[in-house]
Amino acid sequence: YDSPLSEAAVLGFDYGYSLAEPNMLIVWEAQFGDFANGAQVIIDQFLSSAESKWGRLSGLVMMLPHGQEGQGPEHSSARLERFLQLCGDNNMQVANCSTAAQHFHILRRQLHRKVRKPLILMTPKGHLRSKAASSDFDEFVKGRFHEVLGDPTVPGAKAKRVVVTVGKVHHELAERRIEEGRDDIALVRVEQLYPLHEQLLAETLAPYAKAELVFCQDEPQNMGAWSFLAPHLERITGKKLLYAGREAAASPAPGSPMLFALEQEALISTALGVTAKKITKAKH
Repeated sequence: YDSPLSEAAVLGFDYGYSLAEPNMLIVWEAQFGDFANGAQVIIDQFLSSAESKWGRLSGLVMMLPHGQEGQGPEHSSARLERFLQLCGDNNMQVANCSTAAQHFHILRRQLHRKVRKPLILMTPKGHLRSKAASSDFDEFVKGRFHEVLGDPTVPGAKAKRVVVTVGKVHHELAERRIEEGRDDIALVRVEQLYPLHEQLLAETLAPYAKAELVFCQDEPQNMGAWSFLAPHLERITGKKLLYAGREAAASPAPGSPMLFALEQEALISTALGVTAKKITKAKH
């Protein structure tokens, strides 16, 4: 039966299910995060504001594939910036986890905690195949969720630059840092964007007080976490924050594989302060 496809209908059903069964882990997962566009009215009118308007609590999880992986404008963005604009009064949680263990523990926390709040998870498809995003067994059975992940490989006294990141771009930066032989660049990951754990973030960045501070994202500058995080980072550190990422754009991602590769190389090299590689043939 060729049934109509309606993201709004399915998300509305799952939202209602989460109200009726608060002790169940109920997940609405999109094939691509962009598809949440069709359910925006449910997100705006119910998921983000029902607690404030009617005192209705929901523990619904939205898992939205998100991240620049060369799949084009319609398959790269879950519109992270829209969810961050909806955040206020501790109404929901927004996270972009960089490892398998982090994903596991934030879902486990969602069900075990006593309070019910919606959880919006950015889930890069590349993590399904990424060795860098995998986790050891002990990290699952003995670990916990960390709102911020520091960089134990680079001590504060040695760091000339600290790059704050969100999501999958961290792994690309880490790989390139090894290639360049740079042991003076620290990489700090903000795993939970809202509520932002400002104290933990400040403690993580404190050892790098003398280092240059950079924020790197692979989304365009008018999208992603930049507009949300930049004021917090500058206030916490008292420093001017440098930006490494795509320029502001009308589309979440370029349609050309070559342009995607050029932009990705530019933001990675800018974030690390290294010479950009020459792109001759784009990978798609």
